[in-house]
Amino acid sequence: MDRHLHDTLTAWRRHLHAHPELGRQERETSAFVQAKLTELGVPFTAGIGGHGVVATLRRGGSERSVGLRADMDALPILEANDLPYNSTRPNVMHACGHDGHTTALLGAAALLARDEGWSGTVQFVFQPAEEGAGGAQAMLADGVIERFPMERIFALHNWPGLEAGTIAVHRGPVMSEPGRFKITLHGTAGHAALPETTRDPIVAMGHLIVALQTIVSRNIDPMQSAVVSIGQVHGGSASNQIPTSVFIEGTFRTFVAEVRERLLGRIRAIAQNIAATFEMEAEVETMHGAATINTAAEEEIAAAAAQAAGVGLRRDLKPSTTGEDFAHFLQRLPGAYVWIGNGPVRDGGELHNDRYDFNDAILPAASGWLAAVAKQALSANAPAAKA
Repeated sequence: MDRHLHDTLTAWRRHLHAHPELGRQERETSAFVQAKLTELGVPFTAGIGGHGVVATLRRGGSERSVGLRADMDALPILEANDLPYNSTRPNVMHACGHDGHTTALLGAAALLARDEGWSGTVQFVFQPAEEGAGGAQAMLADGVIERFPMERIFALHNWPGLEAGTIAVHRGPVMSEPGRFKITLHGTAGHAALPETTRDPIVAMGHLIVALQTIVSRNIDPMQSAVVSIGQVHGGSASNQIPTSVFIEGTFRTFVAEVRERLLGRIRAIAQNIAATFEMEAEVETMHGAATINTAAEEEIAAAAAQAAGVGLRRDLKPSTTGEDFAHFLQRLPGAYVWIGNGPVRDGGELHNDRYDFNDAILPAASGWLAAVAKQALSANAPAAKA
């Protein structure tokens, strides 16, 4: 990548960082992407699954096709950095690098638009609402695959702590299946000085919280992976009243459907039985996504693309219990999801941290890999994707 394009992409990335938008609210981000695609001379269609954009490049006579995807949304986090391009929106921040992913995909479009050495169709999928707001499902429901045919699909995510610009390609599982739960215990309110006249949901919830932590250690095969974490506890409004109800919300992560079903069964059983023990009722709500799992042929295409792009390659990293809604694309299409090193972690700037920042120095590697994986997937030597 030439210096001019790198400088241009850096400016674009920092603009996006300064103007973050939450999932399903990416109007300005989508408009920015459309404006830059227009500057690059790449045709596109907007309004796919909300604020999603799909750009299309065709060259030569090949009927092969490939999709490249980037996410666009930010997180509800107050930025703690002191940067000239800090977020201008209170409590909204690009704390996961989607500003960099979007920019890298624009960079790949720029590289492929001026590259005569490929034939086929590349679909550039700019996806909204990845952070738990159903963006991938919305685009799929809006017919993104049918309207913009692609044989296979690829994406990347920056990874703090991994050597800057290095591509990590996993064998099979990359990220876990994310899930959420909400448990409400309904008791009987009353004066805190007269507890015998009440059914205290706070005491019951204390037992429930402890019991939920036994699921992974006592109900899941130690050779499998699972996480149960409680992130919120809500209940009560006065120090001298026992409240009517208390609720908790949390997340669970698994890689295998059987483990997920076992875990969900235990969450429900523990909640209902502890509620019965304390003479009250439990209300349990759950939802889950899908695990991000690469397909074998596409892993090899992703690895070959790293070598073709001249960047470092790792094949030895363990999967993460984080989640990614790109998994929904992988349930419909063969593909691979890779990590690209963001370099050393500075000032605690891990993903979803208020001091995180995408490393602009890796933009050439990110855009270069995306362009290279498209060319590898379209090449005559790449295996044809199965229908």
